[in-house]
Amino acid sequence: MTKLTSRRGLLFGAAAVSAGAVLTGCTSNDPDGGDDKAAADTQPAADDKPDKPGKPVTIGYAGPQADHGWLNAVNDQAKKRAEKYSEVTLEVTEGSNDTAQQIGQIETLINKKVDVLVILPADGKALTQIGLKAMRAGIPVINLDRIFNSPQAYRCWVGGDNYGMGLNAAHYIGEKLKDKSDAKVIELAGIDNLELTQQRTQGFDDGLKNYPNIKKVARQAAEFTVESGQAKMAQLLQAQSDFDALWNHDDDQGVGALRAIEQAGRDDFLMVGGAGALSAFQAIKADSGVLKATVLYPPTMAASAIDLARALGQGKGVSGLAEFEIPSTVTCYSAVVDKDNVDQYMSTGFK
Repeated sequence: MTKLTSRRGLLFGAAAVSAGAVLTGCTSNDPDGGDDKAAADTQPAADDKPDKPGKPVTIGYAGPQADHGWLNAVNDQAKKRAEKYSEVTLEVTEGSNDTAQQIGQIETLINKKVDVLVILPADGKALTQIGLKAMRAGIPVINLDRIFNSPQAYRCWVGGDNYGMGLNAAHYIGEKLKDKSDAKVIELAGIDNLELTQQRTQGFDDGLKNYPNIKKVARQAAEFTVESGQAKMAQLLQAQSDFDALWNHDDDQGVGALRAIEQAGRDDFLMVGGAGALSAFQAIKADSGVLKATVLYPPTMAASAIDLARALGQGKGVSGLAEFEIPSTVTCYSAVVDKDNVDQYMSTGFK
């Protein structure tokens, strides 16, 4: 079993799932192929058993306070993924949204001389200096999701695709409405002053440009909470008596949005959510309401970050890639989950 240490008992929620295994490099696609084989011999040997124990690695994990379902799932993914590897020791901080406190927690991990750090900063800009400090101390950093201001503060960034979320939501809605003339859509966004919200809206707007028959007629920003989702959705419904589709940026605030929709007795449009909450998956599978799909911002990125940290600590590359080293950036795909593939993703849903 993986050794796990936690300061003051960090709690984890939903069950973790397997992410792509990290191996050493790749071999030739043509085992009999002359020059190709010679070229392949210069690459690191592929490991046919990627989960077999390697060199012991201590990974420090520092994330923000799990005050949102997605963040709770991220923490859980990191913990469960580390438990898969008997040679990995995971040092977990309590988690804090206070910048100074999180810096102090990371300082403790640096002083413990962990082999690799995985950091999901409460504020990427504010924690850039501590990332730089770790790197200068010879501890490589996997920067998870909220990016540091300087690429010198991390060895590898792993995160989601906010622009891609909006783009894929627009394509899904566009394909559903492509045969309807003068179609109307509305948008329930997240916190407007966050760059991620702006990126999701930009992707959505750019995607809709492929469908000249569709017009976005309203947009309201909520705050990623059930309460704000309900309140802002009620306002949208009052202002818009006729529309064909809704894109909601976040499944947590979507719980409130669905309450407002039910209270208004509306079922004359389709809804697409965002992030990948278990409640959204269950509603999509039941197929008894307006919610027909959600666009992922996968918490499994934390499991992948642990895989990459393990590989980095053991001097490995990634299976399927020719490079000797792990990539410098990994952007997770924002898949659309609907009734056709929801069963595949059900185990990744967060509460």
